[in-house]
Amino acid sequence: MNHVDPMRAPLKNARGLGSARHGTHHFIIQRITAIALLVLVIYFVALLVSLAGSDYASARAAVAHPVNAILLIAFLIAMFWHGQLGMQVVIEDYVHPPGKAMVFQVVVIFVCVLAAVASIFAVVRIALGA
Repeated sequence: MNHVDPMRAPLKNARGLGSARHGTHHFIIQRITAIALLVLVIYFVALLVSLAGSDYASARAAVAHPVNAILLIAFLIAMFWHGQLGMQVVIEDYVHPPGKAMVFQVVVIFVCVLAAVASIFAVVRIALGA
């Protein structure tokens, strides 16, 4: 269904471009991950400062503590998710050829998921004593 909207630019009416109705959800998720990161970065920096000068065994024991492991995993999920959302916006804004933009989006998603899984796997291995 293609109707003419007087509030849209003539070119957008001709092409049928407009809201995909996903911008608000993306905006809200990006803000939620940003707020989570504000709290989790403070925790992460405090953990790093508390481990300054510690030996490997102490650092490993600190990461293996269940609360620290859970918070580190939450930090990793929020960080990679927020990064992927940010890169998506940059690609949408600055990469204009549709094919190239789609390839970049897929690569960013793949890299973020791969890095997140590898990072979470490392924390889980430490937490489980492997």
